Amino acid sequence: MGKTKIKTIGVDELENKKAAKLGQIEVARGDAEEGPLRRARSASEDGRRETEAAGPRAEEQVSSALAPSEQPKKLKRSDKTKKQSKQRSKKYQEAKAKVDPQQKYPLNEAIKLVQEVSYSKFEGTLEAHLNTNAKNLRGLVSLPFLVGKKLTILAFPSTNSGQAADFGENVIPGNEETINDIVKGKFNFDVVVTTPEWMPKLAKCAKILGPRGLMPNPKSGTITDNLAKTITELQGGKTEYKTESNGQVIHLSIGKVSQKEDEIGANIKTLVNTIGKSKIAKITLAPTMGPGVRIDLGSI
Repeated sequence: MGKTKIKTIGVDELENKKAAKLGQIEVARGDAEEGPLRRARSASEDGRRETEAAGPRAEEQVSSALAPSEQPKKLKRSDKTKKQSKQRSKKYQEAKAKVDPQQKYPLNEAIKLVQEVSYSKFEGTLEAHLNTNAKNLRGLVSLPFLVGKKLTILAFPSTNSGQAADFGENVIPGNEETINDIVKGKFNFDVVVTTPEWMPKLAKCAKILGPRGLMPNPKSGTITDNLAKTITELQGGKTEYKTESNGQVIHLSIGKVSQKEDEIGANIKTLVNTIGKSKIAKITLAPTMGPGVRIDLGSI
C-alpha cells in the first residue's frame, strides 16, 4: 500500500480561504442585483435623450407661443406702492393748483384764497393749524365772533355756597348720578366745568374724559369758583386750545367759510395774541374740504 500524505493546515490559512469564498459569493450577488438597476438607468437615459430630441416641454411650448406683451408680468414693489397710495380728487387737485405751498400770504389775502379754494357743498368750517415752539401749551381764548353752534356745558356747582343749579340754556347740572353715567359712557356735552370740591369725585371719570379733552383743568379755566362767569364766557365764544399729546401742533376752528373776512381775521388775531407770536412757528388756515394756505405771521 502506498503511503498517504497528510497536509496540516494552520488556523490562519483556513480563515483566509473562508474569507476568499465569501468574497466571491458577495461579488456574484452584487452582479445579480446590479444588472436590473443598470438596465433601468440605461432605459431612463435613452428616454431623456429621445425627449430632448423631440423638442421642449409642453409648458415651455405654451410660454414661447405667447407674445412678449402677453407674458405675465411681476409687479414691482414701487408699482404696488403707487397703487396703495391715496389718490386725491380732481376737485382737490384743481384747488391746490391755485395755492403756492412755499408762499406766506398776508392775512386778508389768505382768508380770501381759502374761501375761494373751498369746494364743499355744505357749510364748511375754517380751521387754524399752528405749529408751536413749545410743548404742553393749553389755555382758553375768547374769540370775538362766535364759531358754529353753542356749546353744551356740564356744570358741577358748589353744594355749600347755594349756587343755582340752573345756569340757563345748554347747561346741564352735574351731580353724582351724572358721574355714574359718565363712567358708563353716557354723556352728551362739549365742555365740563366744575368747582374744586367735585374734583375728587370726578377723578374716576379721568380715563373717559381725559382722552377726549373734557377733563376739567385749572390751565383751561374749567375748574373755577365762579361757574356763572365761566359759563357766560364759554357760551360767548370762549374756547379751549391745546397742543396735541404727541406733538407741538394746535388745531382750532376759527370760523365758517361764509363768514365775513374781517370777522375771521379778528378771530385769528385774537388767537395768535392770546398764545403769543413768539411761541408760534407757523400758522396755516384750511377749509373742511380744500388745501391749506400758509399765513404770514408778520401780517397779524
